[in-house]
Amino acid sequence: MSSQGKKSPIWAAGCMSGTSLDGVDVAVLKTDGVEILEFGKSVFWDYTPDEQDKLRASLGSWAAPEEVCEIIETAHSHALMNLIVGEDAAEFDLIGFHGQTLNHAPDAGRTYQAGNGAVLAEMFGCTVVWDFRTADVEMGGQGAPLAPFFHHALARYIGAEAPVAFLNLGGVGNLTWVDPTVEDPAAPGALLAFDTGPANAPVNDLMRARRGETHDAGGALAAAGQPEMKIVAKGLEHPYFYKMPPKSLDRNDFHGVLEAALSLSDADAAATLTAFAAASVARAMEHCPTPPTALYVTGGGRHNATLMAMIAAGVDCPVLPVEEVGLDGDMLEAQAFAYLAVRVIYGMPTSAPMTTGVRTAIGGGRISRPDLGKTE
Repeated sequence: MSSQGKKSPIWAAGCMSGTSLDGVDVAVLKTDGVEILEFGKSVFWDYTPDEQDKLRASLGSWAAPEEVCEIIETAHSHALMNLIVGEDAAEFDLIGFHGQTLNHAPDAGRTYQAGNGAVLAEMFGCTVVWDFRTADVEMGGQGAPLAPFFHHALARYIGAEAPVAFLNLGGVGNLTWVDPTVEDPAAPGALLAFDTGPANAPVNDLMRARRGETHDAGGALAAAGQPEMKIVAKGLEHPYFYKMPPKSLDRNDFHGVLEAALSLSDADAAATLTAFAAASVARAMEHCPTPPTALYVTGGGRHNATLMAMIAAGVDCPVLPVEEVGLDGDMLEAQAFAYLAVRVIYGMPTSAPMTTGVRTAIGGGRISRPDLGKTE
């Protein structure tokens, strides 16, 4: 039994819409906030091209237009509705709603995820936990990454007996080193987590600008090009790489690397941005307290064979998609916010000094309860 204490298990639905701006992931799991007991149904809801354009236009803002908030809330409501219809309908008693990050400046004490959890609480008659990051930032933390406590639970769920690492390749990359022998994720030595650098976002932006496509499918374009290593080396001179973790990034913090790559052909630009993402991971692995026995990769970037091969060439442990240990890499972050929502309801911490740099272990999240008609 964990030292965190036993609570009643809850079926929770977690919602995640990431910096890639492609759509909304929703996944259900059963947990007591400590152990993962069972995984349930999951769904994906696409943002339309027009919605993506409007979301992209709002990146960097601290107050989204009402239309943008409605896009986010409506997409989440559609995704959640798809969970509760059909023969395989899922039931849940709690929603973890991440919202859409439009701006993240933790060093300035600010972060902003658009979308109001109270809207979903009223719509579904269900308690919603949301605005997960603000409390951490207000306490001096980076507000990201927030999945590490879930990664700790996953490491124990898959039966890991020695340190492992999880790498999420979304718009931004983030790494979690886990020692599963430490029971409490908030305890010293259990976790180290931080953003590695850009992952899919620069390549996605390149593909959109040059070819009108959302991403480099399978890494095919990058595989046809040659990376310009001078651009990669220049990118690695960014002050971010000299900061000790925990640390976090905004989606656009490395826009200069994308701008430099735009002078190249499509294939060479894609290869360069992919090589930079891989080099960022290799640099990040140097911070692990001890070498992990495996690097488990989640997020859309694990489908990019070129990126995965470049990462594998730069690190000293097996690099495996999380499916190799029976997990769902497309839904892992949505599952994380279901897990974190349960921890918030039970008053457990969701971040700690070695995951976000927050001064002390803290539980984030606002709680909207439909029966009370208010937000805590």
